[in-house]
Amino acid sequence: MPNMRAVQVSKRGGPLELVERPIPEPGPGEVRVRVEACGVCHSDVLAKEGGLPGASFPRIPGHEVMGLVDAMAPDVRGFRKGERVGIGWNGGYCGTCDPCRRGLFFGCATTNRITGITRDGGYAEYVCALASAVARVPDGLASIDAAPLMCAGLTTYNAIRNSGARPGDLVAILGIGGLGHLGVQFSARMGFRTVAIARGADKAPLAKELGAQVYLDSEKSDVAAELQKLGGARVIVATVTNGDAMSSVMGGLGLAGTFMILGAPPSLTIHPGLLIGGRHSIVAWYSGTSIDSQDTLAFSALAGVRSMNEVFPLERAADAYERMMSGKARFRVVLKVS
Repeated sequence: MPNMRAVQVSKRGGPLELVERPIPEPGPGEVRVRVEACGVCHSDVLAKEGGLPGASFPRIPGHEVMGLVDAMAPDVRGFRKGERVGIGWNGGYCGTCDPCRRGLFFGCATTNRITGITRDGGYAEYVCALASAVARVPDGLASIDAAPLMCAGLTTYNAIRNSGARPGDLVAILGIGGLGHLGVQFSARMGFRTVAIARGADKAPLAKELGAQVYLDSEKSDVAAELQKLGGARVIVATVTNGDAMSSVMGGLGLAGTFMILGAPPSLTIHPGLLIGGRHSIVAWYSGTSIDSQDTLAFSALAGVRSMNEVFPLERAADAYERMMSGKARFRVVLKVS
Protein backbone atom coordinates (compact mmCIF):
# COMPACT_ATOMS: atom_id res chain seq x y z
CA MET A 1 0.00 0.00 0.00
CA PRO A 2 1.61 3.33 -1.03
CA ASN A 3 1.93 6.05 1.58
CA MET A 4 1.04 9.72 1.68
CA ARG A 5 2.30 12.69 3.63
CA ALA A 6 -0.04 13.85 6.36
CA VAL A 7 0.01 16.11 9.38
CA GLN A 8 -1.61 14.55 12.42
CA VAL A 9 -2.21 15.07 16.10
CA SER A 10 -1.11 11.87 17.86
CA LYS A 11 -2.73 12.56 21.22
CA ARG A 12 -5.18 15.00 22.76
CA GLY A 13 -3.53 18.42 22.88
CA GLY A 14 -0.38 17.11 21.20
CA PRO A 15 1.68 18.85 18.51
CA LEU A 16 1.01 18.73 14.79
CA GLU A 17 3.44 16.20 13.30
CA LEU A 18 4.36 15.47 9.68
CA VAL A 19 4.11 11.70 9.16
CA GLU A 20 3.67 9.09 6.45
CA ARG A 21 0.43 7.13 6.47
CA PRO A 22 -1.18 4.67 4.06
CA ILE A 23 -3.32 6.29 1.39
CA PRO A 24 -6.92 5.63 2.51
CA GLU A 25 -9.24 3.48 0.44
CA PRO A 26 -12.76 4.84 -0.14
CA GLY A 27 -15.42 2.92 1.75
CA PRO A 28 -19.02 2.36 0.63
CA GLY A 29 -20.48 5.56 -0.80
CA GLU A 30 -17.17 7.40 -0.52
CA VAL A 31 -14.97 9.45 -2.83
CA ARG A 32 -11.22 9.78 -2.38
CA VAL A 33 -9.81 13.23 -3.10
CA ARG A 34 -6.20 14.14 -3.86
CA VAL A 35 -5.85 17.31 -1.83
CA GLU A 36 -4.54 20.46 -3.51
CA ALA A 37 -5.22 22.95 -0.71
CA CYS A 38 -6.73 22.99 2.77
CA GLY A 39 -7.71 25.98 4.85
CA VAL A 40 -6.53 26.32 8.45
CA CYS A 41 -9.60 27.26 10.47
CA HIS A 42 -10.00 28.13 14.14
CA SER A 43 -12.33 25.15 14.48
CA ASP A 44 -9.28 22.94 13.89
CA VAL A 45 -8.62 23.43 17.60
CA LEU A 46 -11.45 20.93 18.16
CA ALA A 47 -9.40 18.30 16.31
CA LYS A 48 -6.17 19.15 18.11
CA GLU A 49 -7.73 19.24 21.56
CA GLY A 50 -10.37 16.54 21.06
CA GLY A 51 -13.10 19.02 21.84
CA LEU A 52 -16.12 17.04 20.62
CA PRO A 53 -17.70 13.71 21.61
CA GLY A 54 -16.35 10.91 19.46
CA ALA A 55 -12.86 12.41 19.23
CA SER A 56 -10.07 9.86 18.86
CA PHE A 57 -6.37 9.93 18.01
CA PRO A 58 -4.29 10.06 15.93
CA ARG A 59 -6.33 12.59 13.94
CA ILE A 60 -5.62 14.54 10.74
CA PRO A 61 -7.28 18.01 10.97
CA GLY A 62 -8.63 20.10 8.12
CA HIS A 63 -12.19 20.79 6.94
CA GLU A 64 -11.67 23.40 4.19
CA VAL A 65 -10.53 20.95 1.54
CA MET A 66 -10.01 21.45 -2.19
CA GLY A 67 -8.76 18.77 -4.55
CA LEU A 68 -9.36 16.33 -7.38
CA VAL A 69 -11.44 13.16 -7.35
CA ASP A 70 -8.88 10.34 -7.30
CA ALA A 71 -10.98 7.22 -6.71
CA MET A 72 -14.55 6.20 -5.91
CA ALA A 73 -16.28 3.27 -4.27
CA PRO A 74 -18.10 1.00 -6.77
CA ASP A 75 -21.50 2.28 -5.61
CA VAL A 76 -20.70 5.96 -6.24
CA ARG A 77 -22.27 7.64 -9.27
CA GLY A 78 -22.17 11.19 -10.58
CA PHE A 79 -18.48 12.00 -10.16
CA ARG A 80 -15.56 11.44 -12.51
CA LYS A 81 -11.89 10.98 -11.81
CA GLY A 82 -9.99 14.27 -12.06
CA GLU A 83 -13.05 16.41 -11.26
CA ARG A 84 -12.28 19.29 -8.89
CA VAL A 85 -14.29 19.17 -5.67
CA GLY A 86 -14.44 20.54 -2.15
CA ILE A 87 -15.09 18.92 1.22
CA GLY A 88 -16.34 20.84 4.25
CA TRP A 89 -16.52 19.84 7.89
CA ASN A 90 -19.82 18.06 7.26
CA GLY A 91 -18.06 15.55 4.98
CA GLY A 92 -18.53 12.65 7.38
CA TYR A 93 -22.29 12.82 7.56
CA CYS A 94 -24.74 10.62 5.75
CA GLY A 95 -26.67 13.49 4.17
CA THR A 96 -29.89 11.47 4.16
CA CYS A 97 -31.24 11.20 7.72
CA ASP A 98 -33.57 13.88 9.10
CA PRO A 99 -30.96 15.74 11.20
CA CYS A 100 -28.64 15.93 8.16
CA ARG A 101 -31.41 17.21 5.90
CA ARG A 102 -32.18 19.92 8.44
CA GLY A 103 -28.50 20.81 8.88
CA LEU A 104 -28.38 19.51 12.47
CA PHE A 105 -25.19 17.54 11.94
CA PHE A 106 -24.37 16.98 15.60
CA GLY A 107 -27.54 14.89 15.81
CA CYS A 108 -26.80 12.76 12.74
CA ALA A 109 -28.20 9.30 13.40
CA THR A 110 -25.81 7.47 11.07
CA THR A 111 -22.19 8.42 11.63
CA ASN A 112 -21.75 11.43 13.95
CA ARG A 113 -18.37 12.07 12.30
CA ILE A 114 -17.04 15.43 11.24
CA THR A 115 -14.35 15.76 8.57
CA GLY A 116 -11.11 17.04 10.05
CA ILE A 117 -12.42 16.87 13.61
CA THR A 118 -13.73 13.41 14.46
CA ARG A 119 -12.59 11.81 11.20
CA ASP A 120 -9.46 12.50 9.17
CA GLY A 121 -9.38 15.69 7.13
CA GLY A 122 -7.38 17.67 4.63
CA TYR A 123 -3.97 18.22 6.26
CA ALA A 124 -2.89 15.34 4.02
CA GLU A 125 -2.31 14.44 0.40
CA TYR A 126 -5.48 12.32 0.25
CA VAL A 127 -8.78 12.29 2.11
CA CYS A 128 -12.01 10.28 1.82
CA ALA A 129 -15.55 11.56 2.28
CA LEU A 130 -19.07 10.44 1.48
CA ALA A 131 -20.08 11.42 -2.05
CA SER A 132 -23.21 13.08 -0.67
CA ALA A 133 -20.98 15.52 1.21
CA VAL A 134 -18.76 16.54 -1.72
CA ALA A 135 -19.26 19.87 -3.50
CA ARG A 136 -18.36 20.56 -7.11
CA VAL A 137 -16.02 23.48 -7.80
CA PRO A 138 -16.81 25.77 -10.75
CA ASP A 139 -14.21 26.91 -13.23
CA GLY A 140 -12.54 30.18 -12.36
CA LEU A 141 -11.80 29.43 -8.70
CA ALA A 142 -8.24 28.44 -7.87
CA SER A 143 -7.98 25.83 -5.13
CA ILE A 144 -5.98 28.13 -2.82
CA ASP A 145 -8.69 30.80 -3.17
CA ALA A 146 -11.57 28.36 -2.84
CA ALA A 147 -10.45 26.37 0.21
CA PRO A 148 -11.55 28.94 2.86
CA LEU A 149 -14.93 29.20 1.14
CA MET A 150 -15.74 25.69 2.41
CA CYS A 151 -16.19 27.01 5.97
CA ALA A 152 -15.51 30.74 6.39
CA GLY A 153 -17.12 31.61 3.06
CA LEU A 154 -19.95 29.14 3.50
CA THR A 155 -20.77 30.53 6.94
CA THR A 156 -20.93 34.18 5.86
CA TYR A 157 -22.66 33.54 2.52
CA ASN A 158 -25.26 31.25 4.05
CA ALA A 159 -25.94 33.64 6.93
CA ILE A 160 -26.45 36.66 4.69
CA ARG A 161 -28.62 34.89 2.13
CA ASN A 162 -30.83 33.55 4.94
CA SER A 163 -30.98 36.84 6.85
CA GLY A 164 -34.25 38.05 5.33
CA ALA A 165 -32.61 41.12 3.82
CA ARG A 166 -33.61 42.16 0.30
CA PRO A 167 -31.51 43.94 -2.33
CA GLY A 168 -31.24 47.60 -1.39
CA ASP A 169 -31.54 46.94 2.36
CA LEU A 170 -28.83 48.19 4.71
CA VAL A 171 -26.58 45.34 5.87
CA ALA A 172 -23.73 45.99 8.30
CA ILE A 173 -20.77 43.64 8.74
CA LEU A 174 -19.12 43.90 12.15
CA GLY A 175 -15.44 43.00 11.74
CA ILE A 176 -13.49 42.66 8.49
CA GLY A 177 -11.10 39.87 9.41
CA GLY A 178 -11.17 36.22 8.33
CA LEU A 179 -14.96 36.01 8.17
CA GLY A 180 -15.82 39.66 7.79
CA HIS A 181 -13.73 40.38 4.69
CA LEU A 182 -15.77 37.69 2.94
CA GLY A 183 -19.02 38.94 4.46
CA VAL A 184 -18.48 42.44 3.08
CA GLN A 185 -17.88 41.02 -0.41
CA PHE A 186 -20.94 38.76 -0.29
CA SER A 187 -23.19 41.53 1.01
CA ALA A 188 -22.10 44.07 -1.60
CA ARG A 189 -22.38 41.61 -4.48
CA MET A 190 -25.83 40.48 -3.37
CA GLY A 191 -27.04 44.03 -3.87
CA PHE A 192 -27.25 45.25 -0.28
CA ARG A 193 -26.19 48.71 0.90
CA THR A 194 -23.14 47.48 2.78
CA VAL A 195 -21.55 49.05 5.85
CA ALA A 196 -18.26 47.67 7.18
CA ILE A 197 -17.48 48.21 10.85
CA ALA A 198 -14.03 47.79 12.40
CA ARG A 199 -11.48 49.55 14.59
CA GLY A 200 -9.09 52.10 13.11
CA ALA A 201 -9.17 54.57 10.23
CA ASP A 202 -6.51 52.53 8.41
CA LYS A 203 -9.09 49.88 7.48
CA ALA A 204 -11.28 52.26 5.48
CA PRO A 205 -9.49 51.73 2.11
CA LEU A 206 -9.74 47.96 2.50
CA ALA A 207 -13.45 48.16 3.35
CA LYS A 208 -14.12 50.20 0.22
CA GLU A 209 -11.98 47.85 -1.89
CA LEU A 210 -14.07 44.90 -0.66
CA GLY A 211 -17.24 46.66 -1.74
CA ALA A 212 -18.56 48.53 1.31
CA GLN A 213 -20.32 51.81 0.54
CA VAL A 214 -19.68 53.08 4.08
CA TYR A 215 -16.94 52.38 6.61
CA LEU A 216 -17.48 53.08 10.32
CA ASP A 217 -14.51 53.29 12.67
CA SER A 218 -15.72 52.05 16.05
CA GLU A 219 -12.86 53.87 17.80
CA LYS A 220 -13.98 57.28 16.58
CA SER A 221 -17.75 57.11 16.26
CA ASP A 222 -20.88 55.81 17.94
CA VAL A 223 -21.56 53.05 15.44
CA ALA A 224 -25.13 52.46 16.57
CA ALA A 225 -25.96 56.16 16.15
CA GLU A 226 -24.28 56.31 12.75
CA LEU A 227 -26.27 53.30 11.55
CA GLN A 228 -29.48 54.99 12.68
CA LYS A 229 -28.53 58.09 10.68
CA LEU A 230 -28.34 55.79 7.65
CA GLY A 231 -31.87 54.57 8.36
CA GLY A 232 -31.09 51.64 10.64
CA ALA A 233 -29.66 48.30 9.57
CA ARG A 234 -31.98 45.59 8.34
CA VAL A 235 -29.28 43.11 9.32
CA ILE A 236 -26.08 43.30 11.33
CA VAL A 237 -23.74 40.34 10.81
CA ALA A 238 -21.34 39.99 13.76
CA THR A 239 -18.16 38.15 12.77
CA VAL A 240 -16.08 39.25 15.79
CA THR A 241 -15.64 37.30 19.04
CA ASN A 242 -15.97 40.25 21.42
CA GLY A 243 -19.27 40.44 23.30
CA ASP A 244 -18.87 44.13 24.18
CA ALA A 245 -18.28 45.01 20.53
CA MET A 246 -21.45 43.15 19.58
CA SER A 247 -23.54 44.82 22.30
CA SER A 248 -22.34 48.28 21.31
CA VAL A 249 -23.74 48.07 17.76
CA MET A 250 -27.12 46.43 18.41
CA GLY A 251 -28.72 49.85 18.78
CA GLY A 252 -28.02 50.38 15.08
CA LEU A 253 -30.73 47.93 14.00
CA GLY A 254 -33.74 49.35 12.23
CA LEU A 255 -37.30 48.34 13.05
CA ALA A 256 -37.64 44.53 13.05
CA GLY A 257 -33.95 44.23 12.29
CA THR A 258 -31.95 41.04 12.73
CA PHE A 259 -28.66 40.64 14.57
CA MET A 260 -26.78 37.59 13.24
CA ILE A 261 -24.04 36.06 15.40
CA LEU A 262 -21.28 34.24 13.52
CA GLY A 263 -18.46 34.75 16.00
CA ALA A 264 -18.58 33.04 19.42
CA PRO A 265 -17.78 35.44 22.27
CA PRO A 266 -17.35 34.03 25.80
CA SER A 267 -20.37 36.08 26.89
CA LEU A 268 -22.84 38.57 25.47
CA THR A 269 -25.02 41.12 27.27
CA ILE A 270 -28.32 42.00 25.63
CA HIS A 271 -30.78 44.63 26.85
CA PRO A 272 -34.28 43.12 26.55
CA GLY A 273 -35.84 46.56 26.21
CA LEU A 274 -33.83 47.21 23.06
CA LEU A 275 -35.12 44.00 21.52
CA ILE A 276 -38.73 44.57 22.52
CA GLY A 277 -38.85 48.24 21.52
CA GLY A 278 -37.47 47.62 18.07
CA ARG A 279 -38.99 44.16 17.51
CA HIS A 280 -35.46 42.96 16.92
CA SER A 281 -34.31 39.36 16.50
CA ILE A 282 -31.05 37.69 17.39
CA VAL A 283 -30.04 34.71 15.27
CA ALA A 284 -26.95 32.53 15.53
CA TRP A 285 -25.70 30.90 12.35
CA TYR A 286 -23.53 27.84 11.74
CA SER A 287 -22.07 26.92 8.33
CA GLY A 288 -24.19 24.59 6.15
CA THR A 289 -24.48 21.48 4.03
CA SER A 290 -22.52 20.33 0.97
CA ILE A 291 -25.22 21.82 -1.27
CA ASP A 292 -24.79 25.15 0.54
CA SER A 293 -21.04 24.83 -0.07
CA GLN A 294 -21.67 24.30 -3.77
CA ASP A 295 -23.91 27.37 -3.85
CA THR A 296 -21.22 29.41 -2.10
CA LEU A 297 -18.58 28.35 -4.60
CA ALA A 298 -20.86 29.04 -7.58
CA PHE A 299 -21.79 32.52 -6.34
CA SER A 300 -18.16 33.35 -5.53
CA ALA A 301 -17.04 32.38 -9.02
CA LEU A 302 -19.87 34.36 -10.62
CA ALA A 303 -19.53 37.49 -8.49
CA GLY A 304 -15.77 37.59 -8.05
CA VAL A 305 -15.67 36.96 -4.29
CA ARG A 306 -12.18 35.89 -3.23
CA SER A 307 -10.57 34.99 0.06
CA MET A 308 -7.39 36.83 1.02
CA ASN A 309 -4.92 34.22 2.22
CA GLU A 310 -1.53 33.55 3.76
CA VAL A 311 -0.19 30.34 2.19
CA PHE A 312 2.05 27.71 3.85
CA PRO A 313 3.32 24.37 2.50
CA LEU A 314 1.96 21.20 4.10
CA GLU A 315 5.22 20.53 5.95
CA ARG A 316 4.78 23.84 7.76
CA ALA A 317 1.27 23.06 8.98
CA ALA A 318 2.31 23.57 12.61
CA ASP A 319 3.54 27.10 11.77
CA ALA A 320 0.34 27.79 9.82
CA TYR A 321 -1.78 26.64 12.76
CA GLU A 322 0.16 28.80 15.22
CA ARG A 323 -0.14 31.78 12.88
CA MET A 324 -3.90 31.32 12.77
CA MET A 325 -4.23 30.80 16.54
CA SER A 326 -2.07 33.85 17.31
CA GLY A 327 -4.65 36.13 15.69
CA LYS A 328 -1.88 37.76 13.66
CA ALA A 329 -3.04 36.34 10.34
CA ARG A 330 -4.85 39.23 8.66
CA PHE A 331 -7.44 37.09 6.93
CA ARG A 332 -7.23 33.32 6.21
CA VAL A 333 -4.42 30.75 6.35
CA VAL A 334 -4.22 28.00 3.72
CA LEU A 335 -1.98 24.94 3.29
CA LYS A 336 -0.75 24.27 -0.24
CA VAL A 337 -0.68 20.49 -0.35
CA SER A 338 -0.10 19.47 -3.97
